[in-house]
Amino acid sequence: MELPQTDDFRAIVLEKRPLIDVRAPIEFEKGSFPTSINLPLMSDEERHLIGIRYKKNGNEAAVALGHELVQGSVKQARVNAWVEQIKQHPDTYLYCFRGGQRSKISQEWLAEAGVTIPRLKGGYKAFRNFLMSESERISDEAETIIIGGRTGSGKTLLLHKLDNQIDLEGLANHRGSSFGRYTTPQPPQVDFEDQLAYKLIEHEAQGHKQLIIEHESHNIGRVFIPKPVFHNLQQGSLIILETPVEKRVQITFDEYVISALEQYKLHHGEDGDRTWFEDMNASLDRIKKRLGSERYHGLKIVLENAYRVQCTTGNLDAHKEWVQALLEEYYDPMYDYQIEKTPIPIIFRGNEEEILDFLKKQ
Repeated sequence: MELPQTDDFRAIVLEKRPLIDVRAPIEFEKGSFPTSINLPLMSDEERHLIGIRYKKNGNEAAVALGHELVQGSVKQARVNAWVEQIKQHPDTYLYCFRGGQRSKISQEWLAEAGVTIPRLKGGYKAFRNFLMSESERISDEAETIIIGGRTGSGKTLLLHKLDNQIDLEGLANHRGSSFGRYTTPQPPQVDFEDQLAYKLIEHEAQGHKQLIIEHESHNIGRVFIPKPVFHNLQQGSLIILETPVEKRVQITFDEYVISALEQYKLHHGEDGDRTWFEDMNASLDRIKKRLGSERYHGLKIVLENAYRVQCTTGNLDAHKEWVQALLEEYYDPMYDYQIEKTPIPIIFRGNEEEILDFLKKQ
């Protein structure tokens, strides 16, 4: 019986189609699709042994070893895991790396269990190539509006009030600065690229006239926007969000101190405060050269004093001093210089309300 295949990758994205990835865990960890779950046909060790057999004795011997390693109760457990996933998500598809033997064998075992679902034609590789190609095409064709502004201006807050935006920092799980790490890790580079591709395809399908993003550098933490996509996105127009320094200090304080401390306590328990303080110190260390020795040591003292007050009284307000100093003495001059040199045309400046009004009229 010929088992079904599909290469309607656009529909998979737009329908948020659940996917079973039957590749080994080590492959899945290097990169996967947003709606996929790893229920492998073979463990990492089994895959390794089969790979050795393939190199020494060829494909037929490798397949034979695979059936020898994955049989009986081991095979049944893996089929049961697939069946259970499909019961919960009847519209599931499955794939392996190239859409070849592994996904075909998985399909056949499922069919023996009375369940038939399609596999991806060309597998992970074909779907991934589609996503990367679409990212380049859509980012090239999109009319991009970039929201810029000094650190703490509330660019991300503004972005989330719009329905035609893509939050690149959200996808990267990073705030986009030396102090921007969260307690949870950033996604692997491949996962970030795939998530961005999904967002771009969805954005185009929704028929928006413009794509609005935040002003970012090529790198967001340790992940980066693919060069062709980054180049395309930078061809848009720039809007500068202007926010008074007092409000910027409060926004930065709320995010980098109050919200961050809540997350650190959630993940590190009683050590949350101390771990946060150590990470803030490490972030200062990373920009020591750019700060200059005198400013660096001054900020370290202010941060340490604020942390001492925090530990003794529970009051966090003392942290606003180093937040404001960092904004005015470090981030502002750097951003102002970048804006002065930017080749992106600036089409509007204003506060949040003025920008929202401007965008409505576009």
